[in-house]
Amino acid sequence: MGQLVNGQWSDSDERPTDASGAYLRASYAFRHWVTADGSAGPTGESGYKAEPGRYHLFVAQTCPWAHRAAIYRSLKGLEDVITMSQADAPKSAGWSFTKGFEHLKSGDSGVFHLHQVYTAADPSYSGKVTVPTLWDRERRTIVNNESSEIIRMFDTAFDGVGANAEELCPPDLLAEIDEVNDFVYEHVNNGVYRTGFAKTQAAYEEAIAKVFKGLDWLEDRLSQQRYLAGSQITEADWRTFPTLVRFDSVYYSHFKCNIRRLQDYPNLSAYTRELFQRPGIAETCDMEAMKVGYYAAMPSINPSGIIPVGPDTSWLLEPHGRG
Repeated sequence: MGQLVNGQWSDSDERPTDASGAYLRASYAFRHWVTADGSAGPTGESGYKAEPGRYHLFVAQTCPWAHRAAIYRSLKGLEDVITMSQADAPKSAGWSFTKGFEHLKSGDSGVFHLHQVYTAADPSYSGKVTVPTLWDRERRTIVNNESSEIIRMFDTAFDGVGANAEELCPPDLLAEIDEVNDFVYEHVNNGVYRTGFAKTQAAYEEAIAKVFKGLDWLEDRLSQQRYLAGSQITEADWRTFPTLVRFDSVYYSHFKCNIRRLQDYPNLSAYTRELFQRPGIAETCDMEAMKVGYYAAMPSINPSGIIPVGPDTSWLLEPHGRG
């Protein structure tokens, strides 16, 4: 993927690991919040007021973290409030787009790179260039590039300026949602990456054991209740779904998470189908683009760049039988 070093792009694809060879996820640099009144949020030093047309979201089909934000934009009816760019060009110099963005133009190659957004916000920025990225047109800077915070902004901040009233993180369930989120992140969301990017056999085996401990936990929990935080769908479900919907197509083979397929879990696969079939969600899932984005753009894992023909994903359209 490469990174920026003092505002200059470097093509280095080295992914950080600890002394044991276990993958380490990079931290996120921009942590401000959009709020209804423009007050500061839980992180960052300044607040940004929720206003229609002011913000732009950069995402990519490949990335499950970006997928969360795209899902929330759809669920909350924010399509006419927050504009969005979907990465649609090969990853030459990171996430790339066939169209420029307003005052940020495509280069000589005709491709616009997300790293241009980062250097517009901070000309000397050093670090990873990630999606989702939320841009503020008014201040011409990045508000936030941490998916878990962006979706919480989308959940409530824009309710007075065009979003629908669905609340996905109700206060009475917040403690349970946070508990589920922490477990799922450690075992499943980030667990598949720790498995796929492990540099030693020991690190790989530790990571894959944790992934399937997490999937087994989800299967058991869903045998006892409809959703991960109880009887209503919440943030916990939508933070889990992007990993699940990619599991059989990508993580099972590409990241060597191949003890069991998601389809081998009766409750978990039915749950994934139900979420996939909710209005507006399938439109956020380009299954082929997801697959291409992994197999064709990670030479350290798949040097040939060959993209597998399978698997068949029509199971996502089968009746889920969950009422």
